[in-house]
Amino acid sequence: MTKKWIFAVLSVCFWIPAIANAQPGGDTPRGVLLYTTHCIACHNEKIHWRDNKLATDWVSLNTEVRRWQGIEGLVWNDDDVAEVARYLNARYYHYPEHAR
Repeated sequence: MTKKWIFAVLSVCFWIPAIANAQPGGDTPRGVLLYTTHCIACHNEKIHWRDNKLATDWVSLNTEVRRWQGIEGLVWNDDDVAEVARYLNARYYHYPEHAR
């Protein structure tokens, strides 16, 4: 029983990152997949609507996404950071994307 449980846990640990890093299938944008896989466990909608949020414009939103992916050790590339920022911007913030 213990060996089966350990195998199941290890399988999940190795397969979830592989699935999250795969190119999105269907119509789900990569930013959505990355956010829902890596961020949603700690971030619910309330964090994006709070009064003292650190993301106050497009540039600071990108900065916060980059900062948190580094804190979490996700090693996202620039495109990944931009995709997650675009998703958050479209879903919650609606800042003008004047500086890309």
